[in-house]
Amino acid sequence: MLPIIYILLSVVAIVLLITRLKLHPFLALLFVSIAFGLVSGMPFNDLIISIQDGFGGTLGKIGLIIILGVIIGAFLEHSGGAMALAEKVLHLIGEKRVVTAMAIIGYIISIPVFADSGFVLMSALNKSLTKKAGLSLAATSIALAMGLILTHTLVPPTPGPLAAAGILEADLGKVIFMGLVVAAIALVPAIVFAKKVAAKVYIDPEIEEPVKQENNYSPGVIKSALPIFIPIALIILKSMSVFLIDSGWQLNVKNVLSFIGEPVIALIIGFFFCLALPQKLEKSMLSADGWVGKALLDCTGIILITGAGGIFGKVLQNSEAGVLMGNSLSHLNIGIFLPFILSAAFKSAQGSSTVAMITTASIMTPLMVVLGFTSEWDKVFVVLAIGAGSIVVSHANDSLFWVVTQMSGMNVKTGYRLHTMGTLIVGVASMIALFILFLIFH
Repeated sequence: MLPIIYILLSVVAIVLLITRLKLHPFLALLFVSIAFGLVSGMPFNDLIISIQDGFGGTLGKIGLIIILGVIIGAFLEHSGGAMALAEKVLHLIGEKRVVTAMAIIGYIISIPVFADSGFVLMSALNKSLTKKAGLSLAATSIALAMGLILTHTLVPPTPGPLAAAGILEADLGKVIFMGLVVAAIALVPAIVFAKKVAAKVYIDPEIEEPVKQENNYSPGVIKSALPIFIPIALIILKSMSVFLIDSGWQLNVKNVLSFIGEPVIALIIGFFFCLALPQKLEKSMLSADGWVGKALLDCTGIILITGAGGIFGKVLQNSEAGVLMGNSLSHLNIGIFLPFILSAAFKSAQGSSTVAMITTASIMTPLMVVLGFTSEWDKVFVVLAIGAGSIVVSHANDSLFWVVTQMSGMNVKTGYRLHTMGTLIVGVASMIALFILFLIFH
């Protein structure tokens, strides 16, 4: 029982170090990993190798993907491409359906853009459209926030699900496809909650800033969509290429798709499409002080936390304590709900969905075989269960909670009533949808 107790204490220690002592998640994960290895009796050389392999191996797989995804998101934000996409979706849906439109806009925008950034980016447009439609800002803000958080936690290339997929070695194309499906299903109760509950709390949408950029320029919708959907399409096509035979022209097509559909190459292609977004591409945008430089600074913390999560997972693997814990947990017969519960516990305790996903994925890595998650689809659903859990719940320790409440004029009590409750509903709805799909594909 000692190794299992050590693992549980390690989890508690990570949460306390991050929440109570305000230690950076990178340091918390690193220190606890080392402490666990020493306490569990790992030989010093094995512990050092685990640290090096865990950090280097994890970032070797997904470090570049995270960097490129953040850069693409930065170009969409600064060029006005994300705004152009939002306005197009609104035009298609209709200005009278602003709540539904904002939920769908959030669903699309947060595929490459962080949920916090996406909300800030869409806030001016949201207020303008809400005022025009005579609605409460609470309804449209909650709809937007729920749409953002769904794809932020369930659909790569946002760093959380991307890191979880990398740590668990899940097929990224399958994760993207199924994540889009699960998030779309969970978007329905999100819209209903926004219309039926949040709309009853009236908040006047005070318009302080113009929606358009100062030069009134924004790239076209097709230009704006290409950096998002080209990489996603290439990654999905690579996953589908397994159905091609290994001879003749099909083999050539398969080889090409395997190359351009590799996530790093697909996102590099997406980045080149980003260069067409600004009205005039300037060298300063690609400099250390420009869009690229700021994006790289923004993703530094995510990369470090991801690498430290890899260390924690590798130490658990090499200590064999994870297998012992898996044997114990397997008797609980909670199956796919285990990663959901673990991720929800981490999310609620320390606030960051990304940290919750990375930490849970690291814990789940040595448990996968023991718990019977051995097929490619099993890995996909474990990643998505982790993502669904990381939605539950967003409250005062989550930066998104404060972005939503402060930019929407909600007090803390209203924030808990609407935003926190909304994340609980969409998180559980995601897990229910995922469980049904898991039964079908399992």
